[in-house]
Amino acid sequence: MADQCDLCLLGVIIVSSLITGTSGVNVTHVFISSGENVHLPCNNALSDYKSTTWTYYNRYRHSAAVELITGGIKKKDTERHERLSLWSDCSLNIKNVTEEDHGLYICQQYVNGGKQGPDAHVFLHVLHVSPSSSSQTEISPGRSVTLSCQLYSYTGSPCGDLVRHKGLQLLWVNQTGVDLKTDSRYQISSDHCMITLSTTLLNEDDNREWRCQLTLRNQLQTSVRYTVKYSAQDVYESTVRVTVISVAAVAVFLLAVLWLIRRKTAGNKRGTADSAVKDENEHKGTYETIDMSTPPAARANEQTDDHVTYSEVTSSNKKPVKSFSDHNDTVTYAAIRGAEDEPQDELYSL
Repeated sequence: MADQCDLCLLGVIIVSSLITGTSGVNVTHVFISSGENVHLPCNNALSDYKSTTWTYYNRYRHSAAVELITGGIKKKDTERHERLSLWSDCSLNIKNVTEEDHGLYICQQYVNGGKQGPDAHVFLHVLHVSPSSSSQTEISPGRSVTLSCQLYSYTGSPCGDLVRHKGLQLLWVNQTGVDLKTDSRYQISSDHCMITLSTTLLNEDDNREWRCQLTLRNQLQTSVRYTVKYSAQDVYESTVRVTVISVAAVAVFLLAVLWLIRRKTAGNKRGTADSAVKDENEHKGTYETIDMSTPPAARANEQTDDHVTYSEVTSSNKKPVKSFSDHNDTVTYAAIRGAEDEPQDELYSL
């Protein structure tokens, strides 16, 4: 019960000092991005850093306060031992801050076993960006990416209270500082101390930078940069994928064009063949043969009589020609014979 009361009292002190700035406790808020180094001041510092004690408290991580430095000496059994250092001004330095470092840091000083001056409370707020899903491991063109930017904060009250009372605001901006909410390509959603960005990556996003920034009363406190990095393999695969799609599209287009050309050519050939058949049918068997020859009997007579001329005319059709009469008329020959001493009216005989 006593421990619970102490926790409640500590929470009341923290909240009241945060909201009203109550004297007797020096309160400082430090905002930092994960991965950076942070400097936590001890505002009531004495000249001798050996009198300094730093204690860490975060009830969500530890059931009790954890001593980090006692009498100016680091505790070796702490999980962040290698990343801690005490400066000559009694300030605490933490290297390569992680989201788990957020919480309340209390600086106290003791001289001859007695505490000197008020406590210094330093609230460390850590801004961290990560993929919203642990399964999201590939960053390449054409893939969807969702980034989560969260402010890890412990003040003894919900993060929403800190936002409402202190005027904190989270934003996703581009390299020039323009709010990405104004670009329809990005989907932005926020919930108290978390803001997410979702989009589909493009080829030109390689080395593109997005920033999640934290402002306090419109003054920039800290920001986290997230830079899109494509590997050479990602770019190659994306290029090959785009090339394959483009080649396939061109191939389909060419096949369609060839199909249309062949269809048109086949139609023209059918039209030409039909015309040729029609012309052949129209003209087939319409020719006649005329045979002009001299009969043998006439040729025998030609040897003794120079005044007699014989001729033979034969006319025939390969195919009957339409006429008034369906019969074929054939003229075999006509002979004309005459003598010089006979009258002219007897020269002709049929």
